[in-house]
Amino acid sequence: MKRFTALLVLMLFTAFSGIAQNSGWKVDKAHTSVGFAVRHMVISEVTGNFKDFDITVSASKDDFSDAVIDATIKVASINTDNERRDNHLKSDDFFNAEKFPEIKFRSTSFEKVGENKYNITGDLTIRDITKKVTFAATLNGMLKTTRGVLAAWKATISINRFDFGLKWNRTIEAGGLIAGETVNITLVLELQKPNA
Repeated sequence: MKRFTALLVLMLFTAFSGIAQNSGWKVDKAHTSVGFAVRHMVISEVTGNFKDFDITVSASKDDFSDAVIDATIKVASINTDNERRDNHLKSDDFFNAEKFPEIKFRSTSFEKVGENKYNITGDLTIRDITKKVTFAATLNGMLKTTRGVLAAWKATISINRFDFGLKWNRTIEAGGLIAGETVNITLVLELQKPNA
């Protein structure tokens, strides 16, 4: 009985190891970023990024047509190189990092629309508000190395922050919002698929 149990455990371990090795692409965080830009005082622009995030990409086909993306971003890691502004963004005027600590995205379709061009549609959740969005993505290239295959991506989208409960709307004297309603999000991804 002990021998049978040990054999069963070994078989399960081997099976799960095989799945893990072939489950998908690994995100190289050193070459990956989650950035954003928003209008400031109508005429200018503020840029920032999130320092803490987890992104997984699974795809069995070389053209990524069956790819699935899961992303979780820690709101408290927001960074605009201004501590006072960052703290305001973490407050209830914007993200409310204490009550809603994570931004999430899960793709529902990965459609090739041109040479190296894709529409990545999925559910984006901010402040527990979920809406279907579509990123315009470009596969910048793939490269075979001694360690495996690299794939470099850039994906962009524009969203209305008011749709997700980021409600602060103070205006300037001349008219217009101090912080614009449209937020431009840019994901730069470098993926690695190790050799078998």
